[in-house]
Amino acid sequence: MTHLFYWILFYLDSVFVPGQTNPISASSCFLQGHFEPSFLANGHFMIGGLFPIKLYLILQCWCLFRFDPRAFRWAQAMRFAIEEINKNQNLLPNFTLGYKIYDSCETHVAAQWAVLGVLNGPEETQNAMCFAAAPLLAVIGDSGSSQSVVASNTLQPFRIPMISYFSTCSCLSDRKQYPTFFRVVPSDDFQVKAIAQLLQRFGWKWVGIVTEDDDYGRYALQGLLREFRNIGVCLAYYEMIPKVYDQKRIHEILRVMKQSTAKVVINFAGEGELYPLLKEYMDLNITGIQWIASEAWVTASVLASSYPFMVGTIGFELWAALYGCSLNLLSSTSQNSTQLPTCTGEEPIREQHSGYLNTSNLRVTYNVYKAVYAIAHSLHNLINCEPGREPFQNSSCANTTNIYPWEVKFYTFLMLRLILYFLINIQLRSLTQVLVSVCSDSCTPGSRKAVRRGEPLCCFDCVPCDDGKISNQTDSVDCTPCPEDYWSNTARTECIPKAVEFLTHDAMGLTLTVISVVGACLTAAILLVFIRHRNTPIVRVNNSELSFFILLSLILCFLCALLFIGEPTVWSCMLRHTAFSITFSLCISCILSKTLVVLAAFTATRPGNNIMKWLGPKQQRVIIFACTLVQVLICSMWLIAAPPFPFKNTQYSRSKIILECSVGSDWAFWSVLGYIGLLACLCFVLAFLARKLPGNFNEAKYITFSILIFCAVWLAFIPAYVSSPGKFTVAVEIFAILASSFGLLLCLFAPKSYIILLKPQKNTKQHLMEGKRKGNWIVILQATQQIQLIMIKVITG
Repeated sequence: MTHLFYWILFYLDSVFVPGQTNPISASSCFLQGHFEPSFLANGHFMIGGLFPIKLYLILQCWCLFRFDPRAFRWAQAMRFAIEEINKNQNLLPNFTLGYKIYDSCETHVAAQWAVLGVLNGPEETQNAMCFAAAPLLAVIGDSGSSQSVVASNTLQPFRIPMISYFSTCSCLSDRKQYPTFFRVVPSDDFQVKAIAQLLQRFGWKWVGIVTEDDDYGRYALQGLLREFRNIGVCLAYYEMIPKVYDQKRIHEILRVMKQSTAKVVINFAGEGELYPLLKEYMDLNITGIQWIASEAWVTASVLASSYPFMVGTIGFELWAALYGCSLNLLSSTSQNSTQLPTCTGEEPIREQHSGYLNTSNLRVTYNVYKAVYAIAHSLHNLINCEPGREPFQNSSCANTTNIYPWEVKFYTFLMLRLILYFLINIQLRSLTQVLVSVCSDSCTPGSRKAVRRGEPLCCFDCVPCDDGKISNQTDSVDCTPCPEDYWSNTARTECIPKAVEFLTHDAMGLTLTVISVVGACLTAAILLVFIRHRNTPIVRVNNSELSFFILLSLILCFLCALLFIGEPTVWSCMLRHTAFSITFSLCISCILSKTLVVLAAFTATRPGNNIMKWLGPKQQRVIIFACTLVQVLICSMWLIAAPPFPFKNTQYSRSKIILECSVGSDWAFWSVLGYIGLLACLCFVLAFLARKLPGNFNEAKYITFSILIFCAVWLAFIPAYVSSPGKFTVAVEIFAILASSFGLLLCLFAPKSYIILLKPQKNTKQHLMEGKRKGNWIVILQATQQIQLIMIKVITG
C-alpha cells in the first residue's frame, strides 16, 4: 500500500486528538513525495516501527543502499511479537495491535522521513495530515542514537512515547530534553564503564578512540574520558569518521592508527559509518590492532567476518541477500551488475552469509521483542486501570476508543528496566596471547614512575628508587622510605635491617687485641725482670718502688684497650673511658713523682738545701694518690651526672648503623683528657729542667723523651678522633692508648732492661758513678756522688 508523505513545516503545541479537525490551515501542508512503509497491518491500536533495513553508504562517487538482513530480522521480530500478542487472550483481550514499519536507512534525513511517514494518516488525500492525525500511540525505534534524536524531537510535540531497542547515547537520558524517549538497552554511561573495566582487566593503558561524527560518538567520548581519569588510562588519539565518505580523511585516520604505539582502538560507530573505514583498513592490510566495538556493530555478522567491499550502485533485494543470486531486473538495468547468478526461486540457503537466518545472536532482536511487549503491557494496564490512581486521580479511566499517547507514555515509564551486557569476542582463529597496549612498559618493583613533561600520565620513564627507599609493587608512583633501622636491598624491593658496625674481632680488632696483649705481656715481663734484679744498683738507683708502680699502671693501660673492642654495652661504655683515664693518671702521677725526686736530688747537693726531707717514700705515695684521686673524682661526677651509654649512630652513614659509645658529657670527656694532659705537661717541664744531670744515671732525659712522645700522640689523637668515622673512631682511641703506653714503656725501661739482661757488667755502682766530664768535672763529680747517696737512702728508706 502506498501512502502520501507530507513535510511538517512547524511543530504542534497541542496534542492531536483522533477524530477532531486540526485548526491549522491546509495551506501550511504540501505533498513532498511518496514514502512507502515496509510493513503495514491494521489494528485497534497502531504502533510505529523504525528499522535501518537498507544501509545508506556513500563510497567515492557511488551511493549504495545495502540490504541489512540483521535489521530485517528486527522488523520481523516486531511483527512476530505483535501477532503473538494479538493471539494472546490474557493480554489486551478483545483488542488488536496494528503496525506501520518504515525503513530509516540509518541516516538522519531518512529517519525524519520515516517518522513523518509513521505519523501520516491512512488517507491519500492531499491534505489528510492537516486535518487528522494517525491513531499512533507509540513508536518502536530507532537503532541509531542520532536517528533516535531526530525521531524523538519530531514525536515529542505529540507526546508520543518512543521505545528504542538499540540507541544507547547517554544524551538521550536527559528527561527534560527527551521526555517521551525510552529504551530497553542501557545508556552508554554503563557501556563506557564496562569498557573501562575491560581495559583494566587486560592492562590496556594506552588506547585510541574512533567514533562517528554525531552525538552518539561525542557523548561516548565524554564518558570514556571521564572513566579514563578514574582508572589511569590515557588517550593516544581521537578521530571522527566523516558522515560523507572522504577517502583522504579515512586514510588520515588509518595512518594515525597505524603509526600510533596504542594497539587498542575503541570504536563507537554504526555499521554504515564504519563500513568505509573497515574496507580501507583491509585494503591497506593493517594488522596488530585490537578493536573494542560498541554495541552498535559488534553483533553485525557481515562486519565481524569477511568485510566484503561493494562497488557501484548496488541495491539488494531480500532474495538476493539470502540466497546469493541476482534478480533479472537488477541484471538488466544496472551497468554495475554483480557477478551473481540469476535467481531461479530454488536456491539453497547460504547460512554462513545470512544475518537474517543467523539465530546465534538474538540480543537486539529480543530487545525489539521486549519493547513491543512493554507497549502492550502499558496499554493493558491503561485499559484496566483503577480510577482515582495516577494518571486518573481526578477522573475515570481512559476511554478505549479515545486513548491518548501521553497516557501510554505514563505506563510505559513504569514498565522499563535496565538489562545486562554480554561480552562478545569475535575471532577467526584461536588467540591465547593478550595484546599489549601501553605508552610505556610497566615499572618493575624497585623503581618508580617519572612522568614525561608535556606527555600524558601513561607515558613515563622508570627511575630506580634512591638508596634507602623501596617499591614492592609494579608501576609505583613513589618510593617508600625504609624505617630508621632498615635499609633497602640491592634490588630496592624490600627493607632489610641495616648492618650494625662496631669494632669487633675482625682483622682490625684482632690486630689491636694482639698488640694490646703483647704490650701487657711485655710490661709484665719487664716487671718480673725488675723484681728479680731489684737489689742490683740500676734498679735501686731508679727508685724500684716507683718503677714497680709505673709498670703495673702500664699493664692496666694496655689491658684497658681491650674494653674498647666488642659490642658496646652499658657497662663497657662506662668502663672504657673511666678505666683508661684513671690508669693513665696513675701512670703519669708515678712518673711525676719520680721526676720530682730526680730534680730534688740534684738540688739537694747545694749547701743548706734540705728539700729531700719533703720527698721521702711516704710523700711520694701521697703525691701519686692525690694526683690519681683528682681523676677518680672527675670520673665519679661524670658517671653520676651523664655517664657514657651505647648509641646507634644513623647520621654518619645511611646504609648502616654505627654502634658506638656516646660520651654522655663532652665536657667530662675532655676534662678527663685535659687532666691527663696537665699531668703530662708538668712532668715534661720538670724533666726538662733536670735534663743536664750526668748521663749514666740521668732518668730525667728519658722521662723528657717519653713524655714528649706521650704528648705528641695525644695531640695527634684529637683531630684524628674528631674526623674518623664509625669504628675507626674507636680504633684511633685504642691506637693512642697503645702508642703512648709503648712510648712510656720503651723510653723508661728499655735502656735499663738492656743493661740488666745484655750488659750486666755495667750494672755496677762504679759504672753509675762515672759521669760525663764536661766543664768543671770536680763539681759534677761531687754532685753525682751526693745524688747517688741520696737516691740510695730514698730507695732503702
